[in-house]
Amino acid sequence: MRYQFTIDGELSERALAAFPELTGDHTHGTTVLSGPVTDPTGIRGVLARIDNLGLTVIEMRRLPD
Repeated sequence: MRYQFTIDGELSERALAAFPELTGDHTHGTTVLSGPVTDPTGIRGVLARIDNLGLTVIEMRRLPD
């Protein structure tokens, strides 16, 4: 399964390095992280890293395979 996480703000390269399994793109003051997340535990892991970095999730959605 592929997921997309839209984060408020433009993440630095250092912050993007916390998500090696995802690709990051900057768009209009947000960062979109997308890529494969295999199970609910993986989703919780990504969300925990986002939270640990003090980031705000604007949107999360599953992408078509």
